[in-house]
Amino acid sequence: MSKIIGSSLPNIPWVDKPENYKMPIWRYPENPIIGRDAIECSNSVFNSAVVPFEDGYAGVFRCDSKSVSMDLFPGFSKDGIHWKINEKPITFLGEEEEILKREYRYDPRVCFVEDRYYVTWCNGYHGPTIGVGYTFDFKTFYQLENAFLPYNRNGVLFPRKINGYYGLLSRPSDTGHTPFGDIFFSQSKDLEYWGHHRHVMSPVRDDASAWQSTKVGPGPIPIETEEGWLLIYHGVINTCNGFVYRVGCALLDIDEPWKVKCRSKYYILAPYEYYECVGDVPNVVFPCAALTDADTGRIALYYGCADTVTGLAFTTVNDLMDYMKKYPL
Repeated sequence: MSKIIGSSLPNIPWVDKPENYKMPIWRYPENPIIGRDAIECSNSVFNSAVVPFEDGYAGVFRCDSKSVSMDLFPGFSKDGIHWKINEKPITFLGEEEEILKREYRYDPRVCFVEDRYYVTWCNGYHGPTIGVGYTFDFKTFYQLENAFLPYNRNGVLFPRKINGYYGLLSRPSDTGHTPFGDIFFSQSKDLEYWGHHRHVMSPVRDDASAWQSTKVGPGPIPIETEEGWLLIYHGVINTCNGFVYRVGCALLDIDEPWKVKCRSKYYILAPYEYYECVGDVPNVVFPCAALTDADTGRIALYYGCADTVTGLAFTTVNDLMDYMKKYPL
């Protein structure tokens, strides 16, 4: 039995696993929970992040507009399923006008560390890099320096300092629809200057696990467990019909999280359903957030579907650990 190290979340969204269901992750039966037209201007709402907040939940949502501009919008929910997303995007405050200039913003993650909610996202600054900001109330947002030079994507913070340092996972990339990608770990004393870069994992370049043969990237905030950091990540294969995004999991060392202790050979979630296979970018499931309840081991996973809508799925720490150890890479 595995145990999550963290807080209780008794009101976590939840549906029991269907009888005789074989996969370790199962979907909310009324998916998608957020449609492409959730606000007046939106063409699509996907690849977004949520966290517990006050007596419910808050989140930062990727809403591509009907002009197909990419930006971040705050939203709120009482139950984590039914969401009210603001009609206006986030306006970041900060001391550096150079950094506040907006090109595009997408694929956010939200991580509570110490006393505030940090937001990381793919930020346009002469190419994609990792934007960093924070909020206390999801009303006023402050932007810090970009974490890295272009090009980089999928910046994912750890929920506590490790050996006195903030930790961040990322996937260095390029300007386009990157045909490569490894996961790296970086650390910082102040969330401004990042270093101690360490390689975490690469794609699998043969058919031992071909679903993740083109690129891999970190997904939700790593989940602390008694055995290490449970990382849910996306993996991509390039097919004759384009990229296909699936989901896997890995276990990272608790003190040296660039060391992989275990990794799933088989995917744990793949685009099977119509709303995952058909959309602006077909055949994509892209995880960005996970709610956890330490008392029960339950995990509610939020993921983008076909770059168009938002889905919700469920698992437990034991389901993921057992599946990963039964089918290790």
